[in-house]
Amino acid sequence: MRFWILCAIFLLAIASGAQAQGKTTRILVGFPPGQATDIVARLVAERLSIALGHPVIVENKPGQGGSVVLAQLARSPADGSVLTLSALAAYLVNPHLYGNAQYETLKDFDPVGMVADLPMLLAVNPSVPVTSLRELIDHAKANPDKLSHSSSGSGTLSHLLMEDFKQRAGIRIIHVPYQGSPRAMVDLIGGNVQVGLDTVTVIQPHVKSGRLRLIAAGTLKRLPAFPDTPTIAESGFPGFEAVAWVALAAPAGTPREIRERISVETTKAVRSPELSEKLAAIGAVPRPSTPEEFGALLRAEGPRWRDIVLRSGAKAE
Repeated sequence: MRFWILCAIFLLAIASGAQAQGKTTRILVGFPPGQATDIVARLVAERLSIALGHPVIVENKPGQGGSVVLAQLARSPADGSVLTLSALAAYLVNPHLYGNAQYETLKDFDPVGMVADLPMLLAVNPSVPVTSLRELIDHAKANPDKLSHSSSGSGTLSHLLMEDFKQRAGIRIIHVPYQGSPRAMVDLIGGNVQVGLDTVTVIQPHVKSGRLRLIAAGTLKRLPAFPDTPTIAESGFPGFEAVAWVALAAPAGTPREIRERISVETTKAVRSPELSEKLAAIGAVPRPSTPEEFGALLRAEGPRWRDIVLRSGAKAE
């Protein structure tokens, strides 16, 4: 009898191993290869493949600022085989921005965990006679509608956060939308627009070269890479934060133990010195969390972004 029991255990182990070998987890990313969200996803996928013992691959499906992949995720199996690494805008902005977004974030997804922050920086063309945020505000008030600011597109974070800031500061600066950050930077450097808010990855090289002047950081605390640059929050706007975070989510109904396992392994990965260094190279700051912490953030931040979109009047299709 013992012999047959051992045989059964052996066969089950073989079957389990074969099943594990055939398993693949897909991480959907709503942007083209090479962009910051994609790079973070690939770094995480590489580590998860090792930790989970099966391939974890990234699939790029750009469209509607990341909404296309979230619509697909909402219809995917809730078994851990499909996840998304998506940004703040896709989760909280796009459902209010796009009239045809085919998902409800709090209803259709279960949180897995935060991964990283992509801080934003406020910079000006050197022709603008200001060196601080207060000077920029005073200059804008003295010259209403004479300055313009770029964005990577109508309804993007670079647009909405500047609208939020302008309303708080009581200033009028004309918004000029572009199709992506590269085109926006060309005109900001050339002086066709004078002010820009974008990620560290986009702004930093031009600040180092002297083609842009750094005014403030969008983080709540000063960035280690720019210790002498005040934040917008400490410059008279407490609580103001301009950070494009990225986080993992799964289809609603995905078992808690699956999400927790992925969250734990992701936390280990982004806290490792090797991955932290790679994230820093693209201007990202590790920000791992539990599923519960990410879920609480989504619930807390949802109303704020709904209001920002409504106040801005931005629409997209």
